[in-house]
Amino acid sequence: MNKKVFNFFILIALFLSGFYYTNVIQKPIIYTLNNVKIGYHNTVEFVQNGFIKYFFQASQISLLQNKLLRYENNHLVMQQLATEITDLYKENNSSLKIDPRAQLVRTISYQKFGDLNRIWIEVDDYNDSRIYGLTYKELVAGIVIPKNEKPLALLNRDLQSSYAVFVGSNDAPGIAHGTNGENIIIKFIPAWFSIATGDEVTTSGLDDLFFKGLKVGKVLSVTKAQGYQNAMVKPYFETNDPNYFHMIRRLK
Repeated sequence: MNKKVFNFFILIALFLSGFYYTNVIQKPIIYTLNNVKIGYHNTVEFVQNGFIKYFFQASQISLLQNKLLRYENNHLVMQQLATEITDLYKENNSSLKIDPRAQLVRTISYQKFGDLNRIWIEVDDYNDSRIYGLTYKELVAGIVIPKNEKPLALLNRDLQSSYAVFVGSNDAPGIAHGTNGENIIIKFIPAWFSIATGDEVTTSGLDDLFFKGLKVGKVLSVTKAQGYQNAMVKPYFETNDPNYFHMIRRLK
């Protein structure tokens, strides 16, 4: 092989490895690419909204009015419950505070081609000093971690996605982990809890990531090892390329 050609390939290899492993190189490129993708999504949404507005205005207004009526009813019910809980706290001189926060966030793109479990998301006023819970239509979707100071969603099946859960009607505690496969696994369930196939898995709210009781999935099988139980679980949330998630900012 010609020496110049060989040296050229060496330089290309060094550049690609530096791009892949060096945060100094990655950060400005990721920032620029994500801004371009955000601009693209904004343009697409603007065109779609304009099309709906001018060609399907009547039917869209009717649909939104029906949704608004349902939302107003739900809001009234929730407001009543919140008022009753507040009164109960006051009656018992409780110092507990309830002020949850959930934020609608938009997807930008997959972090890497071929990996459907990691998605860049757009978050206003993002604080990269902590991890957040991620939901989709009241189902647990995964967690949000900082990557190069940007919010990266790790969906349920990702190996690094982890959060606290309860299994079954006895609220057996465990830790949910992704497997990079079709299902997820719940580890470190104490052996003295009775769990079985078909039991529902929900969030425990003990990890400062999720509200208690959000649905995760159903148990497929149970195994025992070293004083603990592990449960293989079929997650409810399926990766259907959603455009939006809700990120839980604060639990209380």
